[in-house]
Amino acid sequence: MLKTITFAICHFSVAFTVAYLLTGSFGIASLLALVEPLVNTVAYYFHEKAWDGIRARRQGAPDRVSAGRHGFFHAH
Repeated sequence: MLKTITFAICHFSVAFTVAYLLTGSFGIASLLALVEPLVNTVAYYFHEKAWDGIRARRQGAPDRVSAGRHGFFHAH
């Protein structure tokens, strides 16, 4: 959770700076800097949950490498 919080702070800073440079408005930059990282942080959380599910399914499934052990496509 700490990693997510520090990422949100970093993202807030970047979002504010970019929005301010593009608009010149402190108000709009502040609003965008608050909303965009918040949405992205929540999306990141669910993205990680989805990948946790994918990893869990892959670990529970037998190896299904169609091109052989050293094929072009392989499971990690």
